Amino acid sequence: MAEEMNIENGEFEDWRGSKADPAKHGGVTASSIACVVEVLENMVFLSNATNFVEYFLKSMHYSAAESANMVTNFMGTSFLLTIFGGFVSDSFLTRFKTFIIFCTLELLGLILLTIQAQDSRLLPAINSKPSKTQEAILYTGLYAIAAGVGGVKAALPAHGADQLDHSNQRLVSSFFNWFFFSLCLGGLIASTVMIWIQENLGWNWGFKISVVTLSVALCIFSMGFPVYRYKRPGGSPLIRIFKVLASAIANRKASLPEAENTQIYGEKRNHDKFRFLNKALMGESVASTEVEETKTFIGLLPIFASTIMMNCCLAQLMTFSVQQGNIMNRSLNSFKIPTQSLSVFPLSIMLTSIPIYEYFVRMFRSKNNHHPGILNVFQPLRRIGLGLALASGSMAAAAVVEAKRREAANDDVVLSVFWLGWQYLLLGVSDMLTLGGMLEFFYSEAPDTMRSMSTALSWCSTAMGYFISSVLVTISNSVSGHLGKEWLGGSDLNHTRLDLFYMLLCILNFINLLNYIFWARRY
Repeated sequence: MAEEMNIENGEFEDWRGSKADPAKHGGVTASSIACVVEVLENMVFLSNATNFVEYFLKSMHYSAAESANMVTNFMGTSFLLTIFGGFVSDSFLTRFKTFIIFCTLELLGLILLTIQAQDSRLLPAINSKPSKTQEAILYTGLYAIAAGVGGVKAALPAHGADQLDHSNQRLVSSFFNWFFFSLCLGGLIASTVMIWIQENLGWNWGFKISVVTLSVALCIFSMGFPVYRYKRPGGSPLIRIFKVLASAIANRKASLPEAENTQIYGEKRNHDKFRFLNKALMGESVASTEVEETKTFIGLLPIFASTIMMNCCLAQLMTFSVQQGNIMNRSLNSFKIPTQSLSVFPLSIMLTSIPIYEYFVRMFRSKNNHHPGILNVFQPLRRIGLGLALASGSMAAAAVVEAKRREAANDDVVLSVFWLGWQYLLLGVSDMLTLGGMLEFFYSEAPDTMRSMSTALSWCSTAMGYFISSVLVTISNSVSGHLGKEWLGGSDLNHTRLDLFYMLLCILNFINLLNYIFWARRY
């Protein structure tokens, strides 16, 4: 009876529903399974994102612009749906069950598209647009994958971190670093092996291999169920947050009695923040733990908002940087680097930087155990801040390189694509610090009942960065067009001012860094 009560109060349980035994359940081995699965899942996701462009163009007969927009919308929707996946994971299902269900949904969507790609009756005739039925099949498969990806990316990192001892923050931090390493390794395989397969064996092989790979990932994850530890969902956190906000607004004119105000103190770290929410306790249906949960989640939002601009810079690696690479010298001796494989540069830098970062952390900790102030530099908020600073620097470097490239092009000189290495280097390290720090920060600081949804904020920041990047391009063209000539008008980069757009991003990211520092100091 006492054991059941402890479980209900937030303790972990095993697959039988009994209290988890630390000697048998969880641990580094159980969390490592999440990293292995992430390699395979992210390889499938990114290789398909690349494969879809050619599939939409050559098989479904959409225009280049329509195909590009469809892929962008697919990726943005996938990342935004992580909030929904996190909500389901926190509210109704364990993270294990959430992963199983959403990964199965992703697999079914992929199978549907694979069947459509192999059956000529489900494809439009040559030089014809797809029929309504064919489009319905396409979009059903496409957004089943997007919904599946949203649930998988919300549940998997939180599930992996759940397996570890939360009193050992260094172990949790190391997990998120290696989880990010796994994410990048999957991306590297997608940008090399899968690109080679699609170019030499055909894009249809990309679908078949993706189905097999995702099936293997699902099996590997499922096989770990006896050694996992699980936490029961705690009901809808959003309903509790709305209840607290509604009660605080209804009692906005009331003063909180001293006895009830004391009830908040000592609960957690947020009793001095958002004190107006304490008035929610005037409502009989609101508990002090619900007020603290609301305060904690709201406190995460300024940090989340401050990371979006950095992801606008990352969006350039998949758009303008690729266009730059297309018109630069991509030869390496007798080998010509495929355009789709240009992302190998930032991914390689990220993969290299993580072991180096882990090495320096261990070295500093071994030598400075008695000087904890020195170790604060490795705290998530400082990592994120350094990543945001590097993002601004990367855009400054990108502006200089683009100005040099355009000047050389005017003299009929084609620069090597390796000149782009500066922006790839700075943005690669920036992404490692920022996304890795965000995953750790949002998981560690989130209320226990909202860890999946809070971790999903990292992915939502990526999605919003891509969307805002498109908005900035439109605004820049509109304003510069009224002042004379559009910076990014036309398809020839030699006659655009991409360098000025990069410099604009540099300035906006610097302002955003100051905004981040303001909120991070107040956290």
